Amino acid sequence: MAGPLTPLRVALAQVNSRVGDIEGNARKIREWIARARERGAELVLFPELAVTGYPPEDLLLKEHFLAAAREATLDIAKEAEGIVALVGTPERVEDVYNALAVMADGEVQALYRKNWLPNYGVFDEQRYFQAGDQGAILDIGGVRVGLTVCEDIWVPGQPESDEATAGATLIVNASASPYFAGKGRQREAMVVQRARDNLCAFAFCNAVGGQDELIFDGHSLVVDHEGVVVARAPQFAEALVLASVDLQSASTARLRETRLRPPARAVLPELRQIGRFERPEREAVDQIGGEVAELLDPESEVYAALVLGVRDYVEKNGFGYVVLGLSGGIDSTLVALVAVDALGPERVTFVTMPSRYSSEGTRSDAKVLADNLGVRCIEIPIGPAMDVYDEMLADVFAGREPDITEENLQARIRGNLLMALSNKFGWLVLTTGNKSETSVGYSTLYGDTAGGFAVIKDVPKTLVYRLVDVRNARDDEHPVPKSIVERPPSAELRADQQDADSLPDYDTLDRIVEAYVEEDADRQRLSIDGLSEEDVERVIALIDRAEYKRRQAPPGIKITPRAFGRDRRMPITNAFRG
Repeated sequence: MAGPLTPLRVALAQVNSRVGDIEGNARKIREWIARARERGAELVLFPELAVTGYPPEDLLLKEHFLAAAREATLDIAKEAEGIVALVGTPERVEDVYNALAVMADGEVQALYRKNWLPNYGVFDEQRYFQAGDQGAILDIGGVRVGLTVCEDIWVPGQPESDEATAGATLIVNASASPYFAGKGRQREAMVVQRARDNLCAFAFCNAVGGQDELIFDGHSLVVDHEGVVVARAPQFAEALVLASVDLQSASTARLRETRLRPPARAVLPELRQIGRFERPEREAVDQIGGEVAELLDPESEVYAALVLGVRDYVEKNGFGYVVLGLSGGIDSTLVALVAVDALGPERVTFVTMPSRYSSEGTRSDAKVLADNLGVRCIEIPIGPAMDVYDEMLADVFAGREPDITEENLQARIRGNLLMALSNKFGWLVLTTGNKSETSVGYSTLYGDTAGGFAVIKDVPKTLVYRLVDVRNARDDEHPVPKSIVERPPSAELRADQQDADSLPDYDTLDRIVEAYVEEDADRQRLSIDGLSEEDVERVIALIDRAEYKRRQAPPGIKITPRAFGRDRRMPITNAFRG
């Protein structure tokens, strides 16, 4: 007769891997296995593809990359003594699999292959991987554990349901689940539901960090068989979270739930039994669960994602310093705040580039903001350069009135100046355009779009204001002048210019952009939503026409469910309207 199951001490190693840095990632994984063991963990779970970083994209098509990952995985396993480590890594055999390596007794004992390969949105896994075809279980001192990787649990059913009916009282999930606003809460609700459905505990370990346009928010968690969150890692930060998981309660609950009992006999032979390990001697557990981190409010969550995205893009690509054009407007203000919080004021330079159309208000506000943030600010007036352009083009443009041509010249002069500073000093140029402007092409190609990283390219204008308010309120000194927030938005490229001269108000614009871009709504749906036909027709035409600009824009941080680029891929040459 089997005795009661003592709680299993599980560690979630929420690490920030760097894509392609196999040696550095392996070193970190070994260190965190040792940390988990020292803290008394019996099982430590790492994120999906922790060895290579996620997503490695076409690196997975390189044999030498896969070979390096294999050697690193074997080397990592040497650290797995006195603990079972589950580490995400690619497996190269007759094909390539997205795998979870089971490490114990100093060796890789087995590999579980991800069953469900996402191929939507930002995912392209069917390009790289072959799918596994069954679940897998391992036993740790009488505790049966089911293995899954990311997408395997997003749809109810196989493999986690097979593993549960085969007796698993704990399902582990190694994940690299990209962030968008609100995604963490949705994901947590999904894991809670899976735990209730299968009457077993779930340990979910998500990646954290920035990778080009993607952010991984962490938010790893342990949920008991009733769907109660008993441990949660912080968002947007590395963390090693330990939890003592009560698996006897799950086992006892199943005696009262007949739907999970008869199928076990039929399912068990179809699963891979990939390991049986003894539990090391540990002190008795005096508390179930672990630390439960508080969740951020919606605006603070997005702001934290932007900060992490900038920090990781700069650090992982070897930049020491960033520069941005500071106009005194709300968009460049938000980028300035994010850059300073990500890197510190000593690694940021602001540049103001006033023209004859720049107001005294924006010029003074930019300087006040720079002073309040403790950032060096360089002023380079563009009037002399504009005079030269006017003189050079006078004969060719004779008889024609000034128009958008002269406006774009100003933006391109500014872009040239920022790129000159970048070339001379090795600074990364941060661009400041938001999603509302990017959607409709309210920007100048090779002008304000020129740069290396577009921090807020997926942040709608209405959200920009809320993020600035949240960040400003967080600081007792309130570094953002009130006038920046209250001033009507303007590109200041001609006299008395305002954004409202060229676009609908931003509340209306953002509603149309969200419906048309993120939800693929048609004109009829938009009209039903109470939007004017004139605004709808105008904005849709602008969005469709601006595709060529977006293709040439720098990468930027994804924070909405459907960002331009990896998420939304539309042809430039396109006769379909609407």
